[in-house]
Amino acid sequence: MSSTDLTTDLTSVFDDEVVTKSLVRDVALPGGGTLALVTLDNGHDHTKPNTLGPHGMNGLKEVVDALAERARAGQIAAVAFTGKPFIFAVGADLTGVAKLRGRDDALAIARLGHDVYSAIADLPVPTFAFINGAVMGGGVELTLACDYRTISASVPAVALPECFLGLVPGWGGCFWLPNLIGIKNAVKVVIENPLNTNRMLTGPQAAKLGMADVLLEPADFIVESIRWAAGVLHGSITVQRAPIERDEQHWARVIETARGLVEAKTGGAAPAPLRALELLAGARTAERAAAFAAEDEAIADSLMSPQLRAGLYAFDLVQKRARRPAGAPDKSLARPVTKVGIVGAGLMAGQLALLFLRRLHVPVVMTDLDEERVAKGVQYVTDEIDKLVAKGRVSSDEANRLRALITGDTDKSAFADADFVIEAVFEEMSVKQQVLAQVEAVVSPEAVLATNTSSLSITTMAAQLAHPERVVGFHFFNPVAVMPLLEIVKGGATDDATLATAFATAKALKKTAILVSDSPSFIVNRLLGRFMSQLGAIADAGTPIATIEKAFAGVTPMSPYVLIELVGPAIALHNNETLAAAFPDRFAVPVGLKALVEAGRRGVYRHDADSAHLDEQALALLPSPAQPVELDAEQVRTTTLQALADEARRMLDEGVVAAPMDIDLGMITGSGFAFWNGGLTPLLDREGISERVTGQRFLPPGVADAGK
Repeated sequence: MSSTDLTTDLTSVFDDEVVTKSLVRDVALPGGGTLALVTLDNGHDHTKPNTLGPHGMNGLKEVVDALAERARAGQIAAVAFTGKPFIFAVGADLTGVAKLRGRDDALAIARLGHDVYSAIADLPVPTFAFINGAVMGGGVELTLACDYRTISASVPAVALPECFLGLVPGWGGCFWLPNLIGIKNAVKVVIENPLNTNRMLTGPQAAKLGMADVLLEPADFIVESIRWAAGVLHGSITVQRAPIERDEQHWARVIETARGLVEAKTGGAAPAPLRALELLAGARTAERAAAFAAEDEAIADSLMSPQLRAGLYAFDLVQKRARRPAGAPDKSLARPVTKVGIVGAGLMAGQLALLFLRRLHVPVVMTDLDEERVAKGVQYVTDEIDKLVAKGRVSSDEANRLRALITGDTDKSAFADADFVIEAVFEEMSVKQQVLAQVEAVVSPEAVLATNTSSLSITTMAAQLAHPERVVGFHFFNPVAVMPLLEIVKGGATDDATLATAFATAKALKKTAILVSDSPSFIVNRLLGRFMSQLGAIADAGTPIATIEKAFAGVTPMSPYVLIELVGPAIALHNNETLAAAFPDRFAVPVGLKALVEAGRRGVYRHDADSAHLDEQALALLPSPAQPVELDAEQVRTTTLQALADEARRMLDEGVVAAPMDIDLGMITGSGFAFWNGGLTPLLDREGISERVTGQRFLPPGVADAGK
């Protein structure tokens, strides 16, 4: 079967494709000549970005072939590609991947992209990409097929995110990019950024790397791009690019360093980044046809892989389930929030205040025990606003508005007209109960009282109040500005109006909200607590920390004891103590962790200027059993994943969350579990751990693991 036959057959697989059309108009160039401007547009607003499926790509190929004829006839001097407002194109349409009938279909997708982009690259007139908005994956590769690129300074996202999902950049990205910006910069875009929780480049950053030839302002971007293109065509503008280092040893060193990063991040559990490195390595000497053939094979393999299925499952969770939280009440029940109160003025309270200010644009008042603490908290917020101005993320006018909205007080009567008050005080039940009682005494009966507790019972916290129905858990993750997850916890008395207001507020804050029933440590901290409890027991029994640290590459975003440093040993210990008190049959307080906290240690590492090493003094604080039980890394991994499978099943049986998807969404957005695993439960299913431990899978076969 030829590639053309395969491509034609694909259109029936992608029968529900939202087709991105290629709309052509002729533009008279300053100084003479005609530019054929191709605008990619799927006919929807910017909330549904342009994607590139078989129907749309076939249409683009027809347009390019027609433009080639016009170019040969001398009717056009150049061709340019751009996108609809705010969007260039965000890559291949992956919605039909689950319907692929086999590797031939996957191979057809790869060949289709190469056929179309080769036709663009081979046009007999100069080609330009006017990158006016977000551009990712196949969209980036389309721009690479062009001879020249302009980019708007307002572009928020430029990325080749394929390795984040378990895929490889397969429409020319692994060949064209290193030959445009050099192997080191290409590795940053193809490997490093995706593996660092899918980090995106802005327009200016992409231009600095050399992914565009000129950076232009957004107000008149298309007009100026056309003017710039005319200058290139007529010779008044000379495009200069940094020379590419093609030394074989340099290229090999960069690839080998990147291989080490991939191994550290994935533990070999995600084949796609390693396959992408092979393609990048070959790009130094390969001819285009050979490079594209290699990409064809790589994309066909990765499209059929369980890692991609898991990655697409995870992507679907954060794109769709996150927008329609399971169990959320009717949004019409939500009350307006016109003023926010925050009890506390410490670091967490300051982060909360800044978030509420930036997203809600309503007055925010912070309270604390004395003027000094209040002043320090308000100063933190204003300092952070100043930093945002310095980074160009907030205008001076906006900064002045935000500063005018933040105030502080030592008297909780400042909350009298607040609609939403959240406490961020010490994680002690009696302290939180006292604070909520003081707030209730001054606010209206309809005001929502929220708690940022990470582990304590909402029901118990609200039990002594006159209106326990308006108390809700509103658990953020640190750092607040970065972590997407917000656990909304329904107490025993919490009513629907309170929950609806909480969900509406979470949406306004641009957080991923998950409804959780009132249970110790909720979703993420309960699973991380079981994780840490299990690892603590393994360490206490004699397995070296160095072995434990190697066991979870490709599962967790960082090694366990690095995670403890990030969270803080005291917080991790408190969470374990809470869970051990609630579930003494399977949670225990790690002796070693307690020793670190009592010694005032931040963790087990010593940090030098640019590296971290295990600290022998810290390790000496850990237990030294007379008869140590030492596990290897694989045993550590398996034993701990078995514990997580047990805990996840218990949480579902108890109704802590509505479905396994909420567990996975929580672990992805709250603790950075890898997309290519699908979070947690697809990994447990794929490796057979779910059935061994609980007697059943979490998800139906094929949902996130290609039926494996």
